[in-house]
Amino acid sequence: MTAEIVTCMALDQNRGKRLQFELVAQCAPFLKGMRRASVLNIEKEWVRELYRLIGPTDISCRILVVRGNRCLALFYRKEGLREVLLKQGVRQFLLEYGYEDEELDQDITRLSVRMNRYSRDEITFPHEIGVFLDYPLEDVKAFIQNNGKESLFTGYWKVYHNPKQAKLTFLAYDKARDSAVNEFLIGKAVSEIAKISA
Repeated sequence: MTAEIVTCMALDQNRGKRLQFELVAQCAPFLKGMRRASVLNIEKEWVRELYRLIGPTDISCRILVVRGNRCLALFYRKEGLREVLLKQGVRQFLLEYGYEDEELDQDITRLSVRMNRYSRDEITFPHEIGVFLDYPLEDVKAFIQNNGKESLFTGYWKVYHNPKQAKLTFLAYDKARDSAVNEFLIGKAVSEIAKISA
C-alpha cells in the first residue's frame, strides 16, 4: 500500500469512506479471517456508522473505552475469539488478571473495565489484550516480563519467540492488507471484503 493511497484517503472529505478505509487497512487480516479479533481507534462520532458497516457481516463489535472524542473498538467473530480465550494456557494466563468467568461477553467486559481503569491512570496498560488480538501467548507474556523491550523484532506485535513463524505470519498479513485495500479501491464494501466464517 503506497503512501499516496494513505494520504489520499486521509484527506477524503467523505467520513464514511474514510472510516471504511481505516477499517479495511488496519483490520484486513481480521476481516480476511486470519485473526480472531482486531482493534481500531476511531472518532466517537463514527461509532454509529461503524456498526452500520459491519451489520451485514458475522463480525461483532464492542467499544472497549472512550477517551475524549476517541474510542477503541474491538472487532471479533464470537466463536473464533471464544476458542482462543478458552485455550488452557491462555485461560490460566487470563486468570492472573481477574478473568474468572469463562464466558466471552464477561471476558470482553472485564477487558473493557481494565481499559477504562487504565484511561483513568488507575492501572498500567492491560497488555493481556494481546491474547484477545490473537498474538502468540509466549510473545504476550515475554512482552509483559520485558516491559516491551528486548524483542527480536517488531511487526504486527513484538516478537520474542518463533521469529521464523512470525515473519511468515506478518507476510501473510501484509498480503491480506494489500488485497483488502485493492478490493476497497475498486469499490467493494466492507461486507464484501470481510470473509464470512462458515
